[in-house]
Amino acid sequence: MTPLPSVVLRRGDSGPAVAAVCERLVVTGDLPGGAGHVDRFGDPIFDERVEKAVKSFQQRRGLLVDGVVGPSTFAALDGARWGLGDRVLRYLPEHFLEGDDVVVLQARLAELGFTAGKVDGLHGPDTDAAVRAFQAAVGLVPDGVVGPETMRAFAGLRRSVVGGSANALREREHIRRSGFSLSGRTIVLDPGHGGRDAGATGHRGLVEAQVALDLARRIEGRLSAHGVSVVFTRTAATDAGTDDERAAFANSCDADLVLSLHADHSSTGSAHGVATFFYGHGDGAGWSTTGEHFADLLLREIVARTGLTDCRTHARTWSLLRRTRMPAVRLDFGYLNNEGDATALSDARTLDAIAEAVVVALQRMYFGEADTTRTGVLRLDDLRRHLEAMRHQQVGSEAVPPRTGT
Repeated sequence: MTPLPSVVLRRGDSGPAVAAVCERLVVTGDLPGGAGHVDRFGDPIFDERVEKAVKSFQQRRGLLVDGVVGPSTFAALDGARWGLGDRVLRYLPEHFLEGDDVVVLQARLAELGFTAGKVDGLHGPDTDAAVRAFQAAVGLVPDGVVGPETMRAFAGLRRSVVGGSANALREREHIRRSGFSLSGRTIVLDPGHGGRDAGATGHRGLVEAQVALDLARRIEGRLSAHGVSVVFTRTAATDAGTDDERAAFANSCDADLVLSLHADHSSTGSAHGVATFFYGHGDGAGWSTTGEHFADLLLREIVARTGLTDCRTHARTWSLLRRTRMPAVRLDFGYLNNEGDATALSDARTLDAIAEAVVVALQRMYFGEADTTRTGVLRLDDLRRHLEAMRHQQVGSEAVPPRTGT
């Protein structure tokens, strides 16, 4: 992959890095005709037209739509210029190749029945293992190199998984096989920001990093009571680093799920409400079905318990959501510079209600298709009794012999 620019690019900038961005925006179709204005050296200027093109690309790719080209946006732009077969793909442990061609490769492997992990556009060890398994199955040397021979083998095969997304089917089956109980699972809680980065600030002296950590501790206490092993990405005295580093830490824990906790803010202070985010690629090739399901359950449980405004569930390709091997969900639990949200979040009862919603939503996710519970009804006090009833119901249904025709 082309090295990332060392600076963030925004409106008013110019130079070779801006020229590289414009070239990629032309390829993606967001900047037809190329850049308009140039500086005195003949390099394109990051003007209003380029900014609109960047925002268009960011919107389609599930990135933060700010019109600014930082590392995440440039990486997505650079990867968008590759189609499967345009270059040789291989696993590089020190630097994963990434791009749209890797997305297509992962989706193709999944369709053929070879598990490549999350369809995230990152050529990591899971993708390499799936490529080698495919090569061995079709009689090729299992070297993990996706070159002309492997591409010809792909062209001659049809998908073996039918009836929906292969990854979605695998995720649902994994949830079903893992059982109802939360006990024994590992959940990574990621309180946003930390260290010198306090995040958003707002009314009533609320600071995002502090509120997120407070909420994480309340969630930890309730999850631990149900036998869940909870791991924090940071404490009050430590900094978890970048989203890439937080994702790498979660992967090292081999967690079942990651929940990242953030607050929001707006320029006017009028925006308010709670939203959830999960990994989802704009074209649908990469999509975490489990992440979407948990994000939806979590949002509905929080709204039912707190009365905070429902700002919906959204698919995004943010680094933490994309780079974790397990499902990851981000919760934005309110706008700190909105008077109503700040008043609610400064009340310990609201944070306790959100913490309860997290545990109930997580348990409902593992109930799977057997879940018939109304949102906002289950409480922690009766969660174990409900779980036991679900187990008895499952055992009873398995004991009843199937009906036969007469």
